[in-house]
Amino acid sequence: MLHTAISATFIIMNKYLIIALIIIQSPIIFAQTKINREEYIMKYKELAIKEMHRSGIPASITLAQGLLESNNGNSKLAIKANNHFGIKCHSSWTGKKFHQDDDAKNECFRKYKSVYDSYKDHTDFLVNAKRYAFLFDLEPTDYEAWAKGLRKAGYATNPKYPQLLIKIIEDNQLYIYDKDNKVVNNSSIKNNHNKSHNNSTQKNPKKKEDNFKIDPYGRKIQICNNRKYIIVKPGDTFFSLNNEFDMLSWELKRYNDLDKNDLLKAGSRLYIQPKRNKAKRGTEIHIAKKGETMHDISQLYGIKLKKLYFKNNMKPGDQPNPGQKIYLRRRIPPEDQKK
Repeated sequence: MLHTAISATFIIMNKYLIIALIIIQSPIIFAQTKINREEYIMKYKELAIKEMHRSGIPASITLAQGLLESNNGNSKLAIKANNHFGIKCHSSWTGKKFHQDDDAKNECFRKYKSVYDSYKDHTDFLVNAKRYAFLFDLEPTDYEAWAKGLRKAGYATNPKYPQLLIKIIEDNQLYIYDKDNKVVNNSSIKNNHNKSHNNSTQKNPKKKEDNFKIDPYGRKIQICNNRKYIIVKPGDTFFSLNNEFDMLSWELKRYNDLDKNDLLKAGSRLYIQPKRNKAKRGTEIHIAKKGETMHDISQLYGIKLKKLYFKNNMKPGDQPNPGQKIYLRRRIPPEDQKK
């Protein structure tokens, strides 16, 4: 009996000892699960690059926002809700929700199934909100202007938000990912991280060419007004192109100012990024040709159709007369307006 009692006591003591060790070790185990800034970049850079190809938002900006808003992926919001950009619910959100204190108590944040869903929603959030539209007129490599623009548009309340993003980008050379190369060699990234601080803060030079061609999707991608477009091939459909470029069903039609019933025409230009609000510098006026529509001109210069109508004091649906001056960067002057 004594032996049995001692054994039972020993078993109970071992049980409590194990529990105590688990409690003591759990903070250490939890701490080991945290990732640092470099690990976050290596883990999610491809998502940022993919979204850049889809929308034109610099990958450096997306990564810097993700790093800052999610505390390198370690914030409660990132872990519990896969929300890496601090996007709140807003009235349009119909998905799952996560509540936590922020500017006010118990605020509502969007909850995602995966981190990739968070990255995609971040893109859609910026593309679809009117207050961010002016950002897409910026040079795609001008991360400083993008950082300041996000603050101006009200993305964050912190007045130092642009400086925080810029520092993250330059300290980690995130501007490397704004190049047209779809994949950057990991070893070159590590070498770049080891360079001196003076070298690490050099900016990525801006592209001057407007006809640069790449071939990352198995077909020629062309550039107009710093926006990517393709030439429609026979047999192309919206469905096939959505699958080819991993785009949402509405994107191609919205980016190209097309109605839901419009069909693709072989040989036509089709943008795979949102067009800009005005033409590139040095392209001020277009002289309309016979049979040319405002949509034709919009596609030719990579300008949003509604902006083209606005600049020329025309109503949607109006078409230019042959020889008419169409202003591409500024409002039509009074002397050229129709009487």
